Amino acid sequence: MKVGFIGLGAMGSAMASNLIKAGHEVTVWNRSPGPTEPLASLGAKVVKTADRAAQGEVLFSMLANDQAVRSVFVDGRLLDGMDQGTVHVNHATISVALAREMAQEHAQRGLDYLAAPVFGRPDVAAAGKLNILVAGKPHVVERVRSLLEVMGSRIWPLGEAPERANVVKIAGNFMIGAAIESMAEASALTRAHGVSAADFLDVMTNSLFATPAYQGYARLIAEARYTPAGFALPLGYKDIGLALAAADATRVPLPLAGVLRDSLLEALSTGDEDVDWAIMAQVAARRAHLDERKL
Repeated sequence: MKVGFIGLGAMGSAMASNLIKAGHEVTVWNRSPGPTEPLASLGAKVVKTADRAAQGEVLFSMLANDQAVRSVFVDGRLLDGMDQGTVHVNHATISVALAREMAQEHAQRGLDYLAAPVFGRPDVAAAGKLNILVAGKPHVVERVRSLLEVMGSRIWPLGEAPERANVVKIAGNFMIGAAIESMAEASALTRAHGVSAADFLDVMTNSLFATPAYQGYARLIAEARYTPAGFALPLGYKDIGLALAAADATRVPLPLAGVLRDSLLEALSTGDEDVDWAIMAQVAARRAHLDERKL
């Protein structure tokens, strides 16, 4: 199938590479050209403008945030140049408000739109084992299902309203953040009593919390390994902000989200943004007056 892919960060590049390897004709565009080079070596067609990537049957996008999505598709008028009947699959984690707006903008132009945010880090994306949340018209989902299955191990349909997929993604990331914060604080507690984070988290993630999210982030915390970032600190801060905005819109109290926001903001205040959001463990250690480097 002839498809386009816009947004080639660590996640987007891995996802696009799997589409190429599966034999699809993939055209790629990225704001900065560097990430396009490895994909070109795999057989992707590299274009200099976003509109040229949007000339296939399906356009995938994996952009960083609301601002980037709006800049390319609405302010950049990319939607105005797309052919009616084209499917846009938006993998970005965006606000519920923008998800609704994007659905309206596409419908007004006769374009099919699916929200399809994903769970999984770049290594999972490279292995084609993402969990892909998808919301939109069922016949449109079926039209692109084979493409999604190239990138994910499971597709999770969540109804016709695209924002349903986005709110599930936001809520899921809120739960991951809560898991990191709980491990960070509990590890600080055990360390203050002479039990290392590694020993404590080994017990927890092989007994009470033997799940991938806990196990993966526990390894990062135990090893104090926050680079390279699988999920960058600014993105974590952004997503907790999205959770709070969605909660505010529907008057749903999220007191724990406020704690997470403050921990992430404290981590950001050090000025180092190119780290994984598991860096919250250092925040907890610092608050407890423990050596941040010895977990």
